[in-house]
Amino acid sequence: MNMSKSDENATHVFTINLGKAWLTPQYRRTDRVINMIKEFAKRHMKNENIKIDQELNKEIWRQGKTHPPRKVRVRMSLDDNVVLVSSYQDNLKENEGKKNENTDTT
Repeated sequence: MNMSKSDENATHVFTINLGKAWLTPQYRRTDRVINMIKEFAKRHMKNENIKIDQELNKEIWRQGKTHPPRKVRVRMSLDDNVVLVSSYQDNLKENEGKKNENTDTT
């Protein structure tokens, strides 16, 4: 498969609906969510090598094995034939912190 230079370092932002994880038994929900994210990444990025960022993994597992999030906003980037799935919220928090520092006039 021939990829152009723009495809090699492609970054996309997606919101993944994880509601179908509630069809699985309660004690397996978060495991299913992780698999759903990997399946989503394979389908949309057309690559089999998927890595989930440690911060995103912690965010998903934060409420335990039985109560994963219903939706998650992620950033997928393709680099060296590996798709890295990371949390999009991290970027927003960093940018908001910078904006608040600049506009703080108390």
